[in-house]
Amino acid sequence: MTLAAMVGFLIVSVVMTMFSFILLGAIASLGSSKPVMPRSAVLRLDMGKILLTEQNAEADPMSMLQGDNRTQLGILNAVRAIDAAAADPAITYIYMRPDLVAGGMAEIEELRQALGNFRNSGKAVVSYMENPTNAGYYLASVSDKIYMTSYEGGMTMLTGLSSQMIFLKDILDRLGVNVQLIRHGKYKSAGEMYIRNSISPENREQTQALVSSIWNSWSEQIAASRDMSTEEFNSLIDNLMLNFPEDWVTNGLVDEVLTQDGLKEKLCDLSVTDSFEDVSMISLQDYASLKVLPNIKAKEKIAIVYASGNIVEGGDKTQVDGDRFASIIAGVRKDSTVKAVVFRVNSPGGSVLASEKIRNEIDLLRKDKPVIASFGNYAASGGYWISSSCDHIFSNASTLTGSIGVFSMIPEFSGTLKDIAHVNITAISSNEHGDMYSGTRALSASETAYMQASVERIYEKFTSIVASGRDLEIPYVDSIAQGRVWSGSDALEIGLTDSTGSLKDAVVYAAGLAGNADLSAWQIAEYPKPLTTFEMLLESFGGSNASVFSGTPLEYVEKAFADWEPDECGKVYARMPYEISLR
Repeated sequence: MTLAAMVGFLIVSVVMTMFSFILLGAIASLGSSKPVMPRSAVLRLDMGKILLTEQNAEADPMSMLQGDNRTQLGILNAVRAIDAAAADPAITYIYMRPDLVAGGMAEIEELRQALGNFRNSGKAVVSYMENPTNAGYYLASVSDKIYMTSYEGGMTMLTGLSSQMIFLKDILDRLGVNVQLIRHGKYKSAGEMYIRNSISPENREQTQALVSSIWNSWSEQIAASRDMSTEEFNSLIDNLMLNFPEDWVTNGLVDEVLTQDGLKEKLCDLSVTDSFEDVSMISLQDYASLKVLPNIKAKEKIAIVYASGNIVEGGDKTQVDGDRFASIIAGVRKDSTVKAVVFRVNSPGGSVLASEKIRNEIDLLRKDKPVIASFGNYAASGGYWISSSCDHIFSNASTLTGSIGVFSMIPEFSGTLKDIAHVNITAISSNEHGDMYSGTRALSASETAYMQASVERIYEKFTSIVASGRDLEIPYVDSIAQGRVWSGSDALEIGLTDSTGSLKDAVVYAAGLAGNADLSAWQIAEYPKPLTTFEMLLESFGGSNASVFSGTPLEYVEKAFADWEPDECGKVYARMPYEISLR
C-alpha cells in the first residue's frame, strides 16, 4: 500500500468512526427517557411507528439514516403486552391507527388474534383509517368501531392479494447467459425465472392456490367481523365499490367518517372526559417495555430459538448460518435449566448442507427436551427441512409452508464472453471435467446426469426426513412434495403441521409440556441474541447486496448474479421460489 493510500485509509477510518459515535449517540438519546405509566390510559397502536419483527431488536442505524424511525417490536412482546393490557385496570381501551402497518403476514395475523382476545376481555378496540390497505384493514376489522377520515385524497389499496414474478430468459439470451437448472419437483420453481420467459403451468397452479388460500383466510375473518358474507366482501373489492369514504360506510366496512375534531370527540366519549387533553395515551411500544419484563427470579427456562432468514453457510450473522445455529442449539441442549424449547422458523430455506447441520442438532435436542416448532411467515424448503421432526408444529394460516424439493443452478457465460465482451477463453485442466463449474462452458450430458443424481438423492433424503418426522408414508409425502408451496391452512389439512396458532400459543404449549403453562412462572430465554446497534452498523459498513430485485431488467440480471461465486456452482439448495407480502 502506498503512503497516499495509507493516509486515505486512515482518514476514511477516522471519519467512519466519528460518524458511528455520532449516530450511536443520536440513537441513544432517542431511547434515553423511560416511559411513565399513567393511572388511567388508552393503549395506542400507531402502526406507522412500529415495525413488527420476530424478535425485539435495537434500532437499525441505516434505517434511521433513511428516515425510518419505527420501533422494532418483537411479535411475542407485542402479543404479551396486549394480553397484559386486557387484564390491566389502568388500560381503558385500545385506539389503533392501522395505516402503514409493517410486518410479515404471520406477525400481522398474530397481532390481530391478540386484539381479538383483548376485545373478548370486555374492553373496546377502535380504529381510525386514512389510507386503507389489505393488511391495515385486516387489522382494523377486528375493532368494535372503525372510523375513517372524511377528508378527500386518501388512497384506497384494499384490492386483494397479488404476487408478481419476474422472468429473465429473454434478456439473458440477449446477454448470452445460459442458466443450467437441475431440479426435482414439478412445482420447484426456484430458478425458473432464469430459464423461462413466462410462468410454467405448475407454478401458476401452485401460486394461484397459495394466493387464494391466504386471501380466503383473511377475507373470511374480515367478513365475519363486519357481519357479512365472504362473497359480499369480495364483491365490493372486485367491483371497485370502495372508492370514496362514504362508500365504506354505505357498504358496511366503516361505521362513520370523521374529521380530526370528530375523532377527538369520539375518543373523549370513550374516555368519559370533556377535553381531549385529558385523554392519556401510552404507546404499545412503551407499554411493552414496562409490562413485558423478564422473570429473572425464575431458575428454569423456556427457550425460543429464532431461525429467521435464509439458511446459509459462511458465518453471516444476519441469516441462519448452519454452523452458528448448530452451536446455539447444542448450547441450549446442554443447559440443564432449559426445560422446553420453541423453534421459531421464519425461513424460505437455502443451503442443504447448512439445513442438515441444524436438523441434526434439533434431533439431538429432542432426545433431552420437548421441541415445539412455531412457523412465522415462511417455513419452506430448507425452513421445513430443519423443523419437520419437531414434537408439535404450530403454523399461522398464512405461513408459506412445504416446498419439499431441491435444485442446483449453474450459470454459463460463454455466449456473453464471446459474442458481447469479445473475450475468448481456453481452459487447461488436469482432468476431463476440471472446468465443469467454471461457468465458461455448458455442462456435458454426463455432467448434467452427475448433477441430477445428486439432486435426486437429496430429494429422497428430504422426503424420508419429512415422512419420519411427520409419521407419514414416503409415497404420500412425495405426492404433496414436488417442490410445492402450501399455505399454512392447507398444510394443516395435508398433515405438514399439527395446529394453527401463534408464537405465544407455541410457547404456552411448550411450557405446559414442561409442567406449567403459566408463562409468568418461567424465564423466557431467546436465542440468538439480537445484534446491537453498533454490530448492525458494522455489518452495514461491511456491505451486502440487496436480496430483493428492483429496477430495470438489466439491473435485475446484475443483482441476480451479484452474489454468485465459483464455489456456489454444484451446490444443492432447498429454497422456495418467491416470497409474498400483503400491503
